Amino acid sequence: MAEGAFAPGHLGELTQHVPFEMVDAVLADTRKTQARVRDLPARVVVYLVLAGCLFTDRGYGQVWHRLVAGLHGLSVAAPTAAALTQARVRLGPAPLKALFDLVRGPAATRAGGWVRWRGLLVTAIDGTTMTVADTSANLGEFTKRASGNTGAYPHLRLLAVVCCGTRTVIDAVFGPSSIGETSYAPALLTRALRTGMIVLADRAFATQDIIVAITSTGADLLIRCKANRKLPALHRHRDGSYLSHWMGTPIRVIEADITITTPAGSRTGSYRLITTLLDPHTYPAFDLVTLYHQRWEIETTYLELKSTILGGHVLRARTPTGITQEVYALLVTYQILRQAITDATDAQPGTDPDRASFTIALNAARDQLTQATGIIAGTTVDLVGHIGRLVLANLLPKRRTRLSPRAVKRATSRYPTQAANTNRTTYQATISITIHTPPP
Repeated sequence: MAEGAFAPGHLGELTQHVPFEMVDAVLADTRKTQARVRDLPARVVVYLVLAGCLFTDRGYGQVWHRLVAGLHGLSVAAPTAAALTQARVRLGPAPLKALFDLVRGPAATRAGGWVRWRGLLVTAIDGTTMTVADTSANLGEFTKRASGNTGAYPHLRLLAVVCCGTRTVIDAVFGPSSIGETSYAPALLTRALRTGMIVLADRAFATQDIIVAITSTGADLLIRCKANRKLPALHRHRDGSYLSHWMGTPIRVIEADITITTPAGSRTGSYRLITTLLDPHTYPAFDLVTLYHQRWEIETTYLELKSTILGGHVLRARTPTGITQEVYALLVTYQILRQAITDATDAQPGTDPDRASFTIALNAARDQLTQATGIIAGTTVDLVGHIGRLVLANLLPKRRTRLSPRAVKRATSRYPTQAANTNRTTYQATISITIHTPPP
């Protein structure tokens, strides 16, 4: 571990993913390195903010106690709650943003599954909202919803591009929820995408600005489109798809019915997909419809961020600047947990990252931080580590085709929700896909 006043600055085993040298570099780049060594050096405060994302149900005073709990025999500072607050204010959000820029991106992996499809890195874009503390400062930037179970709190909007196979965050943007997803998306997509990627998105992203933003990067797209959008059939393919154009951009259109059958009955939904993958032989229509289902991996990413890490809690910062710092810290913490999981599954060939339990990894990281173990790598590099070994020892079963109703759950609330009477039974299901050929 580090010496002197720097000793409390660590994340346990996760420190190896954000080592001291990396943190010192972003502090130097953002000019936040302290002029003199205080009881709370800037490097220690960075790790404190990151550790706060591992213990979101604790105040920063209790987070500090966990950082120093394993430092037996060392003389460490005992800062007050006010001192911890002042230190986070001095640090600001810039170092955390710079740190996220260093760790974001698709994790390097040899895994198969849906990491790559036909040589393309499979990604998805979508947005979510997060609740922030109800303070006068936050209300100056973030607005409340008109109704709903969380309407009493202001909200921010988070938009991310995620690698579907590993659920790592390629890039993200956030801000007031009064600005829509489609307004945030073009700049985000321009930064996040490149040639060799395909991005999946829902109907909200089928707009001219977004399609131009994607195609300008050299990436391909597979987006669901509204049924009433006029897309002339210029040429029909044998697989049922047809060539068309979207305001000058050549596209291929696939119209299909997806029927889900369970012991409780059947339900059919109609899908209309557009893609820039124009070759029906290399990219058959049926395979593209199957690929589109991977878009839901970004929903699981948001579940892990909001439910598993945050536990349904409100972001604790009481100012917009503090919220910016906290969200970037949350993204960094999520990303390095996902990197640790991917390193572990890569060590066991043939293991799909989908089978790794994010909860196991999170709880193992918490334990390693409290024990202050695995902070600095030994002479022999161990990519799996204690966190990875626990993940591999508790792999989830291979995915089965199942269906469960989508409902909002507020486990931290004592009060009933509108979905209180929803049938949450999980059913085994069979899925059939029917491609429709357009009329002449």
